Amino acid sequence: METLKSGSDTLFILMGAILVFAMHAGFAFLELGTVRRKNQVNALVKILMDFAVSTIAYFFIGYTVAYGTQFFSSAESLAAKSGFELVKFFFLLTFAAAVPAIVSGGIAERAKFEPQLIASFFLVALIYPLFEGIAWNDRFGIQTWLAAQTGAAFHDFAGSVVVHALGGWIALPAVLLLGARYGRYGKDGSISAHPPSNIPFLALGAWILAVGWFGFNVMSAQTIDKINGLVAINSLMAMVGGTIAAWAVGKNDPGFVYNGPLAGLVAVCAGSDIMHPLGSLVVGSVAGVLFVKMFTLVQNRWKIDDVLGVWPLHGLCGAWGGIAAGIFGSTALGGLGGVTLSSQIAGTLLGISVALA
Repeated sequence: METLKSGSDTLFILMGAILVFAMHAGFAFLELGTVRRKNQVNALVKILMDFAVSTIAYFFIGYTVAYGTQFFSSAESLAAKSGFELVKFFFLLTFAAAVPAIVSGGIAERAKFEPQLIASFFLVALIYPLFEGIAWNDRFGIQTWLAAQTGAAFHDFAGSVVVHALGGWIALPAVLLLGARYGRYGKDGSISAHPPSNIPFLALGAWILAVGWFGFNVMSAQTIDKINGLVAINSLMAMVGGTIAAWAVGKNDPGFVYNGPLAGLVAVCAGSDIMHPLGSLVVGSVAGVLFVKMFTLVQNRWKIDDVLGVWPLHGLCGAWGGIAAGIFGSTALGGLGGVTLSSQIAGTLLGISVALA
């Protein structure tokens, strides 16, 4: 019976790993469609190389930093329980590799190739696993302390803060340090539009990401006995809420419409297992509005050249999702409970602090 359960769990999490791995094609096509034509090939190669470097970094260093597990034992021990631990590593690697893919979109078109790969290695080897271990493995006892102080540990089921906010808030100072693309902002205050080079590719990237996200969220249960259709429906409701909100506020702009579902999905990750579907619809809708308003403000008023808008999309919507789990996950608003707003705020701020530091 144990062998049967192990085999089912291994297949379950392998399917999740494959779906999230496919999301990296979404990152590639989203960036490919947004950047100027002359930089399209660079975007495609960069995302694939980032994943390859991330795999090495996470296998040899990052997974151990987060979970204390190493892969230097015998093949016999690695194959135990149908190789579940190995496939779990693959699943969690696809999350870790999303962080440099997120950063890549913000600094697109002006970061040098090799230095970015070196940065990706250190992000996935040390920075991301540090906070991953705190949030998902109670490293340093911070989760235990939060539970004792607030009544509940920080809850981030599928990574609104652990993956998305961390990636978005790492990208912001990187964008500021690199400065704007040449000719983007004139000395006289003028703004050169630099519109997306290929809307169909941008849309394809968004579709691939949205489909893969159901593996990202649902398979975060990690074992088949913990799977819950609530996560899938909450993801769906947040996605459509973000889409409709971005369409309405973004005045039919296709770039906003196709980033709307991604904003909703980023925000719902944290509380997708505990919120009511109506709460998820609200969370996703707020995220859609937040992305459009902040993207416009960042690009046009503050003149920060965040090419794909990764700080508004991942950084801000991810932070909103972490906090929203404490609001809409409460029993008072139809959620399952087991969360506190104070713990969600504390965990979200800690994630942002690690990213900025």
